[in-house]
Amino acid sequence: MKLEDEIIQKNFDSEYGKLAVNIIFTYGWLTSFYSKILSKYNLTIQQYNILRILRGQYPNAANIGLLKSRMLDKMSDASRLVDRLNNKKLIQKKFCAEDRRRVNVVITAKGLKLLKKIDLHKNEFEDKLKLLTPSEAQKLNNLLDKMRG
Repeated sequence: MKLEDEIIQKNFDSEYGKLAVNIIFTYGWLTSFYSKILSKYNLTIQQYNILRILRGQYPNAANIGLLKSRMLDKMSDASRLVDRLNNKKLIQKKFCAEDRRRVNVVITAKGLKLLKKIDLHKNEFEDKLKLLTPSEAQKLNNLLDKMRG
């Protein structure tokens, strides 16, 4: 559906203004869809992002700084997210013996098992995007990369 129809707006100041609104609107659309699936597993998108980062690091641990640098949402409070995932036993915090303020984090077997269940939804996630051909998806990826510099 066209953006103009979705938000009931006929005109934009410029194509660049429309593009900004379109990207923000599409972000909300995708976030809503992902949140609906992840809520079945009592996870937020940000928590899911951390679990995926830690799975990529596994069996090695990651520190909070690494998590922050790799997170999709740079405004998220990684320390608080880590605490919540630790309370759910999806990750394990390991304090540095030399500096108790420094924390390393590793995904647990329970966390890996949960990600495997969520991986079963891969087609649902991708189906939202498959209205684009693979070459259109590649072109859009390239354009978004170019836009960010």
